[in-house]
Amino acid sequence: MYTEKLYYKDSHCFEFTALVLDCRETARGPALILDRTAFFPEGGGQLADTGSLGAVKVLDVHEKEGEILHYCDGPLMPGERVEGRLDAEQRLVRMQNHSGEHVVSGLAHKLFGCENVGFHMGEDFVTIDFDRELSREQLMEIETLANRAVREDLPVSCTFPEPEALKSLEYRSKLELTENVRIVEIPGVDRCACCAPHVERTGEIGLIKVLDWERHRGGLRLSLACGMLALRDYRVKQENISAISQALSSKRHETAAAVERLLQEQQKSKERIAALSLELARYMAEDREETEGNICVFDSVLDEVALRELVNLLMEKCRGIAAAFSGDDRRGYRYIMGSLELDMRSLAKELNSLIEGRGGGKARMIQGSASASASAIAAVFERDFR
Repeated sequence: MYTEKLYYKDSHCFEFTALVLDCRETARGPALILDRTAFFPEGGGQLADTGSLGAVKVLDVHEKEGEILHYCDGPLMPGERVEGRLDAEQRLVRMQNHSGEHVVSGLAHKLFGCENVGFHMGEDFVTIDFDRELSREQLMEIETLANRAVREDLPVSCTFPEPEALKSLEYRSKLELTENVRIVEIPGVDRCACCAPHVERTGEIGLIKVLDWERHRGGLRLSLACGMLALRDYRVKQENISAISQALSSKRHETAAAVERLLQEQQKSKERIAALSLELARYMAEDREETEGNICVFDSVLDEVALRELVNLLMEKCRGIAAAFSGDDRRGYRYIMGSLELDMRSLAKELNSLIEGRGGGKARMIQGSASASASAIAAVFERDFR
């Protein structure tokens, strides 16, 4: 059944009337076919429009074998005339970002020979996959020129050229197309095959902002936000930078330097704490008397390096096992055990079974975790493992 595609005649048509031609039961619920529709079915990297048809909600729209199916939350009777309403803000935001993507992809192709090999429109941003890498400077050049194209308020034309005329046109396309090819053109910027609705002039796109980029499959994956999505992104970042500025008592344009200073101070503090932790480990070892048996200590202050140093020092003060445990009964313990006279690797299985632990290592030292209580662990090292 043929449906007139109003979204091709007017991308800003958000309300319309239509005749219900058919209502089919599907696994996804009732699917309506209309004589005309402004609801765009998913395609070209753009999701389907949502909205309402009379009293029912339109949840998704797909074109299958030439028929446009409107999946709804309830049925309508064939022959019924209904009023359709799109989620206009959703459509406008998607058109801003799709048209913005065309501007960026067209400029990347024109300036640096990039081919757009992947495109996804999310709720917060758009991703574009290019077949080659671009430098930061090149991306900023594209971004600047893209926003100039917005400022110039260029016309965005959408046409279906005749096959003969199409043969002489140079245009971007991911697929080899021969018939019913819809060309979206922005003069001096881009000419591309696309089936989705677009803005009428580039001024409608609003701000075009490159958010991020990374290497991807030998090329580049670019994250982009346009129009209202760019505004939303800017607000979030502004709120975050304001919070950081307030927390660090710095001006907003100086927060990066303030964070760098904070990180340097934090690193110095970590180094100082590590040095003090090692010093504490040495004092703890000096305070222990030599023994023919084992030494077991519990600690909640030392870091792992200092805990290992403590075990090394205690190994010299006993003929059995020197064991150090860090943690508590509720969360469990991490341990390091060592001996100058016993093969710790061969004892690991027995010791882990006694302390409800897991771990292993080398003949001189093992490490791991234990879930037994401190009293149960301490009782284990009253044994003679020699």
